[in-house]
Amino acid sequence: MSVPEPDVGEVAIGDRALFDALEPFAYLNHAAISPPSRAVRRAVADALQAYAERGVSAAHAWRGQRERLRARLAGLIGAKPEEIALGTSTTRAVVDVALCLPWRAGERVICLRGEFPTNVTPWQRAAETFGLEVVFLDAESFRDGRGLEALDAELARGARLLAVSAVQFQTGLRMPLGEMTRRAHAAGAEVFVDGIQACGVVPIDVRALGVDYFACGAHKWLMGLEGSAFLFVREDRAPALVPRVAGWLSHEDPVRFLFEGAGHLRYDRPIRSEPTFLESGALSAVGFAALDASAAALEALGVEAIFAHVQRYHDALEPALLERGFTSRRAADPALRSGTLSLLPPDGVDLPALWGALERAGVACTIPDGNLRFAPHWPNALDEVPRVIDALDAALDEARGPR
Repeated sequence: MSVPEPDVGEVAIGDRALFDALEPFAYLNHAAISPPSRAVRRAVADALQAYAERGVSAAHAWRGQRERLRARLAGLIGAKPEEIALGTSTTRAVVDVALCLPWRAGERVICLRGEFPTNVTPWQRAAETFGLEVVFLDAESFRDGRGLEALDAELARGARLLAVSAVQFQTGLRMPLGEMTRRAHAAGAEVFVDGIQACGVVPIDVRALGVDYFACGAHKWLMGLEGSAFLFVREDRAPALVPRVAGWLSHEDPVRFLFEGAGHLRYDRPIRSEPTFLESGALSAVGFAALDASAAALEALGVEAIFAHVQRYHDALEPALLERGFTSRRAADPALRSGTLSLLPPDGVDLPALWGALERAGVACTIPDGNLRFAPHWPNALDEVPRVIDALDAALDEARGPR
């Protein structure tokens, strides 16, 4: 038995019909967690029902469904299916690569100050474990040529790897990945990209960008659920990885002993050289069913069209915020823009109070590290922007307090 294609129905940009359970009138928080659509909830229910009806027999079909998902994810980022490993989180993917690279003591890793810790902490732990050195550049310096100049200077001192987020979580700054990768490779360094703030809203082509490793969790712009993710490993990089995190499913023919009678239980089967050796144990059939459905909608709409729609939303919202004294952190260069619009509040505004008032008014957003962050996605209609502005005015009055 095979698992049918997810039923996403008729999807259209600016139409939130699939999000019929969503309470906020303007859900602008996809950079944090996306709410599951009706199609995602249906896919989850189908997976649970299959397991309820058939138990272990259902696992065979849903294990096969992962190959379809692998191909769908590969298509979203311009990769090959065999370069994709499924997993549980962006963090787990970073940790696995950090532990499995063939390090030599004294090698250097370049990280960025201002990044989300997901793409910093694992490299620091690898440095402690393998005797490496971690050095930092400022993420904000990549708004202009200063960042690339600083990168060149650090690469000239020698580096084994550059770790960078495709989009900065606080500011929405989209990093110049192609140029960073070109410079890193010219200096003999590899590049690991945390793609969770980009994939699903920003067009990504790992082949064109030349990145070596790319990790992304499902619960933000991919619009799946927490607890599922994927990792891209460029095909010529995978054989060099040391399987320090291998488990029972990392072997070649790992389940043969369960289905072919006696005499097949062995512990000496080779570990696969493909990145799928990182799929080392039982994974979430429900989570991957959800991701298959959410990625199918992205595939149907096209990430380029989604990105253009989100920029139109920002173009409509940003001027009103500037008029009210906010300072936008959106990049002046369109090539450095993302799905996120982040702003600094005017003087005298209590940002947590402003956030709370917006939430109560039905505008879902976040305030990472002092930034007011709006993150619309394809279901957000442009005609909701005037209501967002009205809610903002009321929230500003509340946040400023008595005068």
